Amino acid sequence: MSDNSELIKGVIDLDPWLKPFSQQLIKRQLQFREWDEKLEKSEGSLLKFADAYHRYGLNPTNHGNGGAEIIEYIPDVDEVSLVGEFNNWDKTSHKLQKLNDFGLWGLKIDGKDTIPHDSPYKIAMKLGKTGEWIYRLDPWVKRATYNKSNNLYEGRFWNPPPNEVYHLKNKRPKQTQGIKVYEAHVGISTPEPKIGTYKNFTTNILPKIKELGYNTIQLMAVMEHAYYASFGYQITSFFAISSRYGTPEELKELIDTAHGYGIRVLLDVVHSHSSKNVEDGLNMFNGTDHYLFHGGTKGQHELWDSRLFNYTNYETLRFLLSNLKFYIDVYGFDGFRFDGVTSMLYKHHGLSFGFSGDYNEYFNEDWVDNEAIVYLMLAHKLMDDISKKEGIEITSIAEDVLGMPTLCRPISEGGIGFDYRLSMAIPDMWIKILKHLQDEQWDLGNIVHTLTNRRHGEKCIAYCESHDQALVGDKTLAFWLMDKEMYTNMSKLSELTPVVDRGLALHKMIRLITFALGGEGYLNFEGNEFGHPEWLDFPRAGNGESYHYARRQFNLIEDDLLRYKFLYDFDAAMQHLDVLDSPQAYISLKNESDKVVVFERNELLFIFNFNATQSFPDYKVGVDIPGTYEIILNSDDAKFGGHARIEDVDAQGKKQQFFTNDDGWNHRRNSLMVYIPSRTALVLQRVK
Repeated sequence: MSDNSELIKGVIDLDPWLKPFSQQLIKRQLQFREWDEKLEKSEGSLLKFADAYHRYGLNPTNHGNGGAEIIEYIPDVDEVSLVGEFNNWDKTSHKLQKLNDFGLWGLKIDGKDTIPHDSPYKIAMKLGKTGEWIYRLDPWVKRATYNKSNNLYEGRFWNPPPNEVYHLKNKRPKQTQGIKVYEAHVGISTPEPKIGTYKNFTTNILPKIKELGYNTIQLMAVMEHAYYASFGYQITSFFAISSRYGTPEELKELIDTAHGYGIRVLLDVVHSHSSKNVEDGLNMFNGTDHYLFHGGTKGQHELWDSRLFNYTNYETLRFLLSNLKFYIDVYGFDGFRFDGVTSMLYKHHGLSFGFSGDYNEYFNEDWVDNEAIVYLMLAHKLMDDISKKEGIEITSIAEDVLGMPTLCRPISEGGIGFDYRLSMAIPDMWIKILKHLQDEQWDLGNIVHTLTNRRHGEKCIAYCESHDQALVGDKTLAFWLMDKEMYTNMSKLSELTPVVDRGLALHKMIRLITFALGGEGYLNFEGNEFGHPEWLDFPRAGNGESYHYARRQFNLIEDDLLRYKFLYDFDAAMQHLDVLDSPQAYISLKNESDKVVVFERNELLFIFNFNATQSFPDYKVGVDIPGTYEIILNSDDAKFGGHARIEDVDAQGKKQQFFTNDDGWNHRRNSLMVYIPSRTALVLQRVK
């Protein structure tokens, strides 16, 4: 190992199998430090570098009372003008001055040339080679709205009067217990076939999330995207929040209200790629294909039909890092779920590439994109600097399907810096099981292995299904389990058919075992907690521009005659189990013939009977800590739509208790006897 071995000592100590790849790990660290030192020297600090959103773009100089200044990075053009309604789109009246030889342009506008609040504007540029004038959205624009007349988004100068500015009031909550993420999309958060609003989410959805017990919201599709059906993953304006749902002030109110409930809010940030839109996007902004992006084929993601950033470009780093700080500072976001991390980490973008888990695949210099890795490290250094300066907690989650080693370890140890990685193999497993296997064919060993197969010391967020499984072309767990009977037999007034009975039972059990065994965090996509009956499909030409499936039918849980409320109430009870911050579970039993799984985590005893037909009276299970135990969660409880086959409380109202014996069982020091009905999960807690 080289003299720089101390840079990666932490990750090597944690995983000695990484030692043969020390040089690759050290190389990343040195490249990161080179950039960090370069920015420190030229900008004063990484924090100051990321404060660029205060200066770049069109910003008010006398808030709400006129006056503005615009600074833009636009290389390879001869002239630049600011045009808009305020000057009748006259490219001769507000010409920017060239500030240096590196493509920086600027103009100060005094109060007499006031640009009205929320008025449209563009950047006009004269191309050097042809003399052609082109008109584009400001890359730093803070608001963009749809113009029906030309089917394009147009930038707007957001500068509300002081009395209309929303000021954040509530303190940012600290993360308590494990992270429990409610993945949500503002636009679909309404039972009506229309686009939901920030106001609707604040008033009607936040209280439900609080009631359920989730402590974190992951907001999708917030960054402006011209194509609604892209689910927010084809960003056209990075600093503008989606105007479909309302105004910037209304989003601030949403986040501030969530903080008042004790709920943290993460932004689903897309820095892995950008929309190919030209007139209302970043693509070809200055007439070239390499503005902030790689030129040529390296700058194209063929499958996603999008542009790829050049993470070695100084101004690209300024743009992206400032984008992160902007959302933390201005809107009060508490962190980010980074989309498309696998695509960033590898030059092959993870496409048509089968990983075996061999470490050579993670550190092959021909495959790994160190440029993107260094950007992610700079992003985490920035978040850490903000955390220390402001005294706040900032959380980061990586959407990485391949599980790169060191991804979720601190930079100081030699890692990339993420807090969590999404366990993307888990939902794939559940879908395959429900799609291809009969109940008696379920392989409990494989299920448990998939749920617990994660790198030691690198935190994961488990989930049964996310928005991916809800999209048209796939099915949610509830739909796989109950299919068309969700339309006919979810009323309590109708017969409880075998299909619905099985579906309700397994929906609860699958979610509970994933929650308790699958990671250090848990994620749910909105509506799936109560078994939302339909897929998700955004309005598009193929469905007649219909909003029928672009909604979440929360009205279903408000009808006490429907069985959806059972699943909702069970999810709420599950969220209040405190296990996610604790070490991995000890699994004492995986009985394939009985279809029973038993494990302990954070002094709670979990018992699952996946058997479709057989219940087990006086079933002996191992438990480490002796004492008296009581049931704190029973999936067969009548209030959760179960058959109430366990008498949890006697006639005097006293809870049933289970007493341990000191005869060891299944490698545990003690045991107890319990009745476990078929398709039932129990959670027991020691009371004395």
